[in-house]
Amino acid sequence: MPIHQVLDLIRFVRDRSPFYTDLYADLPAEVDRLTDLPVVDQSAFWAANTLTGNRVLTGSLDEAVVFRTGGTTGAPKFSCYTREEWQEFTTAFGAGLVDAGLRPGHRVADLFYAGELYASFLFVLDSLAQAPVANVRLPIGGGAPLESTVATLAEFAAQVVAGTPSTLCRLGEHLIETGRQLPAVELLLFGGEALYEDQRRLLATAFPGAEPRSLGYASVDGGLLGRPVAGPDQRVHGSFTPHTVVEILDETTGEPIRENGRPGRVVVTQLFRRLMPIIRYPAGDRAEWTDAEAGRFRILSRAEEGVRVGPVSLAPQDVQAAVAEADIAGRVTGTQLVVRRWESRDGLVLRLATAPGDQDRAELEVLAKAIVAELNAARPFYPESAAAGFIHPLRVEWASQRELAVNPRTGKLLRVIDERPTA
Repeated sequence: MPIHQVLDLIRFVRDRSPFYTDLYADLPAEVDRLTDLPVVDQSAFWAANTLTGNRVLTGSLDEAVVFRTGGTTGAPKFSCYTREEWQEFTTAFGAGLVDAGLRPGHRVADLFYAGELYASFLFVLDSLAQAPVANVRLPIGGGAPLESTVATLAEFAAQVVAGTPSTLCRLGEHLIETGRQLPAVELLLFGGEALYEDQRRLLATAFPGAEPRSLGYASVDGGLLGRPVAGPDQRVHGSFTPHTVVEILDETTGEPIRENGRPGRVVVTQLFRRLMPIIRYPAGDRAEWTDAEAGRFRILSRAEEGVRVGPVSLAPQDVQAAVAEADIAGRVTGTQLVVRRWESRDGLVLRLATAPGDQDRAELEVLAKAIVAELNAARPFYPESAAAGFIHPLRVEWASQRELAVNPRTGKLLRVIDERPTA
């Protein structure tokens, strides 16, 4: 599958995609720089990318693999790749797995989720098959019972376990509770969501001989986004050159950021996709360059992720920071924000998971008060609004890993759950 030149790709989509024809209608006849193009409006893109009367595709949908996209941030939509595009996608990502630590002969368990048009399980399996080093693939899936998953991992002496952090943590919690160990596991490849420090502590207990590593940064709609980079910060990734162009844009002006350490929103252009073109498409994440010249960047957070409780806006990272400050002993292994409404007011509940056996209620109550105090100090508008009667004071709800809600289709942890009535 050829990697298209920017000028050729722009010409092609202007001629073949009604959506891009309209989007670029006011531009000069010849445009050869991405920065001269408008950033795609996601709402307009998905309104045009429909099953019937599609205005995004550059041709008829008669040879392709189709997946649902949308995940935890919206209603699922569909994304498609031709046979050649999918092979290029998985081959490039498979090459990046070597940077993540994949070695010749590794026995790799794929614990991502399959079915219902979801991509991650097949994507990881195909990427492993296309990787430039030989490996043994164990397609277990994220929905398999934990007991049978452990049995399979032990039977084959799996050295690599790949899955979402939520799946890996549930597996780790099960190992701790049952007193089991998997000494052969040396690498935990995570993807689909960030891995937080509280989850690292749980995994370190359950898999003392294993190192967590990002398997790479990609999405079924945006495509290739970032390949793993060796080093202590698993949020740092490198651009998939020449397949992909990653830009980080100022969140106010929309201008490209070229200096290191300045946060902005990620937009991506895929130079190998033509059936469903992705040109200056918002990836939904915030990032900053760590080495702009080398194309290396650090993923910071979801661009749109957060919660509004009455007049107060909070982001999951606000809570993560408060937990990290207060939880000196490292007892919290998972964090979830639950928004509820009772007595005619909104309220936020922090659902916090602890390791198996950590049931000293008196100590947990002290820790809960410390976390609430830390978050209130960091975000004083919340306690001020609670004191004024606009919202309920913060609450803490203790749970286990298995009690943290996940997306049933993807297995990803739901960082924010809104349980407020919709009618």
